Amino acid sequence: MTETPVEKLVLSLGIPTIISMLATNIYNLADTYFVGTINTSASGATGIVFGLMAILQAFGFMLGHGAGSNISALLGARKTQEAREFSSTGFWLSVLSGTVIMAVGLIFMDPLMRLLGSTETILPYARIYGFYILIAGPAFTSGCVMNNILRYEGMAAYAMIGLTSGGIINIFGDYYFVMVRGMGIGGAGLSTTISQYISMILLMIPFLTGKVESRLNIRYFTHRRSVIKKIFWNGMPSMTRQGLNAVSTIVINGCAGNYGDAAIAALAIVSRIANFLFCIAIGIGQGFQPVSAFNYGAGKYSRVRGGFRFAMKLGIILMAMLAVTAFLFAGPFVRIFRDDPEVIEIGRTAMRIQCCCLWLMPISLYGNMLFQSIGKGGTATYLASLRSGVVLIPVILLLTALFGLTGLESSQAASDLISAILTLPIILRFYHTDLMAPDSEP
Repeated sequence: MTETPVEKLVLSLGIPTIISMLATNIYNLADTYFVGTINTSASGATGIVFGLMAILQAFGFMLGHGAGSNISALLGARKTQEAREFSSTGFWLSVLSGTVIMAVGLIFMDPLMRLLGSTETILPYARIYGFYILIAGPAFTSGCVMNNILRYEGMAAYAMIGLTSGGIINIFGDYYFVMVRGMGIGGAGLSTTISQYISMILLMIPFLTGKVESRLNIRYFTHRRSVIKKIFWNGMPSMTRQGLNAVSTIVINGCAGNYGDAAIAALAIVSRIANFLFCIAIGIGQGFQPVSAFNYGAGKYSRVRGGFRFAMKLGIILMAMLAVTAFLFAGPFVRIFRDDPEVIEIGRTAMRIQCCCLWLMPISLYGNMLFQSIGKGGTATYLASLRSGVVLIPVILLLTALFGLTGLESSQAASDLISAILTLPIILRFYHTDLMAPDSEP
């Protein structure tokens, strides 16, 4: 971590993470594809329940990044015992949070689905699909934690195996339960639940067999306020990003509902496609984070800057290439998931507009990841809040009010542009002033 060239490290950790991220998104893409064979309302239900998944991931990523960044820094400082306390505490808190969300969601199912933006025609499908996602809640949250801990320990390949296996199982499960057994959207939900728990078990293996320094054993769990505060402080940018992502999804669904189920389905499909493409950039950024955290803990600050510079250049170039491809084939991409002329028309327009600014997404994301990895939680939380909600939500409401459906289709691209403009000055300050001291904790 401290001797290998940072470019090689970022790639060696980033490539398995990219594969892991792609596998994670396969859960959503596979469900979207097979559910799209039912009808447009069922396709819209996957977009509604996507907000629920974002809530689960918000807690999982908060605890995973919060524990992981501390673990990497502690291992860099050779404090193994303290690192194990962070890993165990983060894991068991994630299991608890996933269980609580599952219980509350099952009790208040219909109000929750309506809150997420469901129309009355989508509600019967959202209720069924949401049930299975809630049952998988503890696996969603704990899987995020274990994945991030493995990455921060430099063991991204183990995380890749666990997540990729779950993604592959989900594809075959969707085909079997939806197409062969004829279970409809319930089959897609059941497949996701099964694959999530299998993935969770596979991710546990490196911890149980001692392949990594971190542990999940309950005896390392601690109630010490200092540990829990550090997990939440370092993980708050991820909670902010994912939590606001859930809120913005609700706002988008609410606005799209005014234009019918086809609009909800189309924007959900475009969001899934964009997220799938963006996995490349996320994977590179997550490959950079353990390099940054470990070298920051070891006091090698020039390697932090060098790794960030490399990740930013690579991320922007790759996203620009993917944006051109998605722009040219926007219609066919949407048609894969729902062969409905109205869905295709709305989705094609939204996809092409979003592609115009897709290459800017790494700027705001990597700025957030940089400051999160070096312990500057306040700056990271601010940057995380921009694209996911602080900019996006007002833009959605304003553009939709001014330009109707076209404004709604343009909102994500506008948010990407504004967020990048706001992030750039903070990144530039990083290179011209001394920002290597950690933020003060609350």
